[in-house]
Amino acid sequence: MPQRNDTAIWSGLFRISAESGQTLQAQIRQAIVAAILDRQIAASMPLPSCRILAEKLGVARGTVVLAFQQLVDQGFLVARERRGHFVNPDVLATPAKPHQKAPDQQNEIDWKARRQIAASDMPPPAKHDNWIKSSYPFVYGQFDPALFPTAEWRECNRMALAVLEIRNWASDMVDRDDPLLIEQIQARLLPRRGIFANPDEIIVTLGAQNALYMLATLLMTKGSKVAMEDPGYPDARSIFRLAGADIQPVPVDQSGIVTSSIPADSGFVFVTPSHHCPTMVPLSAERRQDLLARANRNNQIIIEDGYDSQLLDEAPQQALKSLDRSGRVIYVGSMSKTLAPGLRLGYIVASAGLIAELRALRRFMLRHPPANNQRAVALFLSLGHHEALVRRLSAAFDERRKRLVHAISAFLPEWRSTDSAGGTSLWLEGPRGTDSRGLAEAAASRSVIIEPGDRFFDRSEKPSRFMRLGISSISLQHIEPGIRELATAAGRRPAAA
Repeated sequence: MPQRNDTAIWSGLFRISAESGQTLQAQIRQAIVAAILDRQIAASMPLPSCRILAEKLGVARGTVVLAFQQLVDQGFLVARERRGHFVNPDVLATPAKPHQKAPDQQNEIDWKARRQIAASDMPPPAKHDNWIKSSYPFVYGQFDPALFPTAEWRECNRMALAVLEIRNWASDMVDRDDPLLIEQIQARLLPRRGIFANPDEIIVTLGAQNALYMLATLLMTKGSKVAMEDPGYPDARSIFRLAGADIQPVPVDQSGIVTSSIPADSGFVFVTPSHHCPTMVPLSAERRQDLLARANRNNQIIIEDGYDSQLLDEAPQQALKSLDRSGRVIYVGSMSKTLAPGLRLGYIVASAGLIAELRALRRFMLRHPPANNQRAVALFLSLGHHEALVRRLSAAFDERRKRLVHAISAFLPEWRSTDSAGGTSLWLEGPRGTDSRGLAEAAASRSVIIEPGDRFFDRSEKPSRFMRLGISSISLQHIEPGIRELATAAGRRPAAA
């Protein structure tokens, strides 16, 4: 246990970093709380004085004073006159959480044998945990810190934390959503896709995957038949399978899903018509009309994922939902590709009767997405920040996509790519015999991250010669050097620039 004059030990407990995203005061508070809860500070031992700790940490004395006062207010510390700050004995009275189970308690239950759904057996997600540290992150679905609207997002969060705003969102909303956010989705986001909906036809979700999971839970059962694009969105395929559905793979060509190959006995059709996942080709106007006609004729429900449709296209097509006159199209959208994927905010647009059922289901799952986040996003939309962000991202990504296409043509000419305006990735097909998973491993050793294409195919067993390159998180100047490194990993010697 450290003594008060063991300044080296104290400074070791309170490690802070100028590179942390937290303020110095918050880091000091976090370190003290962790030390208290880990029983590293006894109640009888005074903490170093604010002056001494400030000197050891290299921070202003006032920073330590404010940190100590906050911990006193929260009940972690007590201030004793002329003696200093001590750990509150009441905190230490709570039993400490054990760091390790006793040997006889480990592996006593076989949870895998008891499970009712095989979630862990589904294909794993693409692992890009350290993408931000990579020199050339051609990853999909991540954001670029240089393009993130930090000042605008902070402004909206500060506004959401005003006293009157807190009163609006702090109470339990049960199954409701922030009315301002519903209004902004209705007025700012949906008309861009040609969709006009009433407030009772919209529900907020924790991203598109949460939306798909709720739809599968509510509408699908064992034996439900779901027609899906192949290749297609792998997580949607897994979500439907977890609900017991049988997946019916449907081929895709340069015009999108081949509608003539959709089985008539499918109860559901899942499509990504704005930009197909993963090839990014849009569904042609003829195929859209044919898909709707077949759905009406065969009494099918269409789940439309507005995949990668938030950015500005040179020739945007309206969503299938905007063409629907029978109410059988369910639209799923999100703000992951524009604002931030970590925010986990999406929505479903459907008939009022279905939305009412989804609200009832959601109440048992999570009641409602965090209301403070809903209000901050609503303010972000209402102040025009999202519109400005979409324009900025669209221009940046368009330039990056053109640079990527040119680099592939120069350094990987044997790879065939699909290029679709408005998308945030490129789908590439390599020469026969190419193993994109092996290529990904070789590229990673050169600090290049790519996504092998095998996970997008239904039950793919053979090595895939396809790969996906994302452009949302790699800077413009790193695209060409990254493709040169990728070409080297693929066994080609890049030509001189």
